[in-house]
Amino acid sequence: MKKILIIEDNQIVANVYRNKLAVEGYQAEIALDGETGLKVMRTFQPDIMILDLMLPKMSGVDVIKEVRREADFAKLPIIVFSNTYLTNLIQEAWKAGANKCLSKASCSPQEILDVVRHTVGDSGTMPKMRSAAADLADKKAKGDKLAAAGIQDAVFQADLRKAFVDGLPATLATLRSGLQGLVKAGDEVTQLKQIYELYRRLHALTGNAGIAGLTQISKMSDAVEALLKELYEKPRDINSSTLRTVAAGVDFLGFLFERGTAPDKQEIPAGNILVVDDEPISRRAIVYALEKGCLQSISAEDPNAALKLLEEKKFDLVFLDVDMPGMTGFELCAKLRNLVQHRKTPVVFVTALSDFDSRTSSLMAGGNDFIAKPFLFIELTVKALIHVLRGKLQLVK
Repeated sequence: MKKILIIEDNQIVANVYRNKLAVEGYQAEIALDGETGLKVMRTFQPDIMILDLMLPKMSGVDVIKEVRREADFAKLPIIVFSNTYLTNLIQEAWKAGANKCLSKASCSPQEILDVVRHTVGDSGTMPKMRSAAADLADKKAKGDKLAAAGIQDAVFQADLRKAFVDGLPATLATLRSGLQGLVKAGDEVTQLKQIYELYRRLHALTGNAGIAGLTQISKMSDAVEALLKELYEKPRDINSSTLRTVAAGVDFLGFLFERGTAPDKQEIPAGNILVVDDEPISRRAIVYALEKGCLQSISAEDPNAALKLLEEKKFDLVFLDVDMPGMTGFELCAKLRNLVQHRKTPVVFVTALSDFDSRTSSLMAGGNDFIAKPFLFIELTVKALIHVLRGKLQLVK
């Protein structure tokens, strides 16, 4: 019997994976942190390891490095879960010796099973010599088993989803409490503590929503989680703009808890976004941040050319630099609001951090939001996901 070690600090997610693998005949053990996982590995002698990179105390990357230092496990297959948006962390995992990287926000228990089978084979022993008739009968039985398993998975997923949805009011209350603690933090030490606690709560939410098949919630939580992790690791990036984006992300999760739980409407729209900025570096940075969120965009450096695009095409979201020659972002926004197809299109102004507080408290010339330069890539990704997904959901009555 093939043995699998699961190192995952989310007990609910770990149990779901273990049970799924056990039903298929694998022997699975769970460790809730990296240090315990390494101890279990040495006694359990697994054939494969499933590892969350976002572990507390000892990171998943450090666990991989320790595993690869031991001769007995130098070639142990390691499957890792990571945040979709933390590409640097994923690259570190590859370098450390990971064999497969999966997004926790979108990976189902069945996908884990498929990866395990592809990596180490079926759970049982080698088959004996059989007749052609027996092989044919086995294939039919296997097909019937897969069909039955598909039905069981659908029922299992529905039960998970119901349990998850039933717990959403309590989850939202916890998130809002964490956000309130962050807003009220009076010093940097307390602020960082609150950021870390909120990050861990969102990490759990990402995993739970992912196994429940609620992609919109898991992807949004995944993005806000990545923003919080970056702020925790780089406190110099904590400012009024980034904190405002965190608050908007938590608020939008509340909206998704009400409108984003329909199992048949879980696709993430690519969106069609216009980026208007006369600075090439800033423009490319915005486009790159949107690509990280799998969002499509068109960019323009000239406000007049942008206005022509707006007249010819419907966009789901517009990013406007405030200070541009010939026509400011505010002036362009006023003009696009006169276009029938863009009267309600979300507009996010991009402005210097030094002007952020004064401009957010003033009339926004028909805009919906602000983000400050220099911005974090993941901060802009969060902003875009909020506005695009909200617009799509509001169209579904």
